[in-house]
Amino acid sequence: MSGSENLEGRLKPQKAGIDDESICIGCNSRHLVRDVEHGDLVCGDCGTVQNTKDFGLDFRPEPSYDSEQERNVRHSGPRQDIRRHESLTTEIDWRDKDSYGKGIPLRNRQEIYRLRKWQRRIKVANSMERNLVRALKNLELVMSQMQAPINVREAAAFIYRRAVDKKLTRGRHIESVVAASIYGAYRRCEIPRTLDEIAEAAVIDRKEIGRAYRFLQRELNLGPNRCTPKDYISRFCCELKLSREAQAKTMDILAQAEAMELISGRGPTGTAAAAIYIALKLLGETRTEKNVADIAGVTEVTIRNRYRELVEKLGITLPRAGRHAYSR
Repeated sequence: MSGSENLEGRLKPQKAGIDDESICIGCNSRHLVRDVEHGDLVCGDCGTVQNTKDFGLDFRPEPSYDSEQERNVRHSGPRQDIRRHESLTTEIDWRDKDSYGKGIPLRNRQEIYRLRKWQRRIKVANSMERNLVRALKNLELVMSQMQAPINVREAAAFIYRRAVDKKLTRGRHIESVVAASIYGAYRRCEIPRTLDEIAEAAVIDRKEIGRAYRFLQRELNLGPNRCTPKDYISRFCCELKLSREAQAKTMDILAQAEAMELISGRGPTGTAAAAIYIALKLLGETRTEKNVADIAGVTEVTIRNRYRELVEKLGITLPRAGRHAYSR
């Protein structure tokens, strides 16, 4: 098999978009084929890449997974983004300027104004769509402020859309339901975030978010997905810049506390902060209660209460000055 035949097997014959008079710049051949992967025109005889670019258009069919799909392959647009109210994001600019930045003639501005008005009306046809437009923008703003990953953003949008479909948002503030959806998304994705963090980002009282989340959890069957103190250890230790030894010691303390059922019924962040503080005492690393409390988002009193309980129930002997000890 010649090199020309190998090239034809990989490339697709050029039929459209190029002038019939196009010839190869290397050998003057008219046997031009398209490289659909790179968008280039290649000579089928000598292999010279032509100057003409096809702007990266992909003319290959979509991948098929069975014979029926293979018979019906056709190109479609990108998948619909669940975080947007609609898949089409084209907007008519309010500045009355064209794509070159030049002002639109006065005789055409009235027509542009009518097009802009009807575009808004078509995109938002009823109260449910108005609700989604406002809520999804607010959701994206809060999630951007929290630097949430894409999977959490999509999960939050999915939870909120389910709430709208079941008409659970009626009589409730949109902001509180959005914040509750975000909290539920973090828990479903098993990423520990506290109500205080979400309340700070959404500028809503944490009690209101908690009430809205419990309502959504009951109506949408979101499941418990409870966070444990261990889920917070990695983040807290990283923000406190602790050693790996301190993180391992903290996990050991929490494993013992869990075995003795000292964790249930207590706030996970307070228990995690107390375990970190005990590990710091045992290893002689210097961090104050206030440092740990600020990172964990709890009060120093909470840390002291959990600290005393864990030390007493686990039989931990704290070291004196200059000595380290650790016993059950």
